[in-house]
Amino acid sequence: MTTEAAGRRVRRPSGGAASLLEVAVAEFNTRGYDATSMEDLSRAAGITKSSFYHHFTGKEALLRAALERALSGLFGVLDEPAATTGTPLARLQHIVRGQVAVLQRDLPYVTLLLRVRGNTESERWALARRRAFDAQIAALVKEAVAAGEIRPGVEPALAARLLSGLVNSVVEWYRPGRPGTANLPDDVARAVFEGILPAAG
Repeated sequence: MTTEAAGRRVRRPSGGAASLLEVAVAEFNTRGYDATSMEDLSRAAGITKSSFYHHFTGKEALLRAALERALSGLFGVLDEPAATTGTPLARLQHIVRGQVAVLQRDLPYVTLLLRVRGNTESERWALARRRAFDAQIAALVKEAVAAGEIRPGVEPALAARLLSGLVNSVVEWYRPGRPGTANLPDDVARAVFEGILPAAG
């Protein structure tokens, strides 16, 4: 093998498909999905495009896998025992804590999920799943209002959107290891349900 040929040879990442997905998500978040090419992805991963296609059929397959990971984490919270039993308010509190924990664990994937705009089939699927998630939260808010745990007059759909908006905004500033984030799930839930102002004396 010539020196020139050796210089062109690329090395496949040891992490396989999972490692390639991680690279792709980072590129999608940096460049934008539409602006990222398979050439960009193969260059970032340090492999040839044909090696990339060995694991994924293309860009859309990578996007779908990334969105599935984020959504499976969020919907997994809804299936946890503390989200399905107990008072409506206690279940809501658990879900908010769980959402923040998923965001911390899968930050790049959730960030990508929150940036989709419905331009592809996978993006439209993800948006529909997000609406389904919000609908379940809205139903739980309605239960909490009926139980007298949330003040009367709160509109469930609006409350669900506000809750999701507050939690999702964390992606804009949270970074692992940042001071003051050691107990972030509990801190966010406390701010949501207890407020940030002192009780009136």
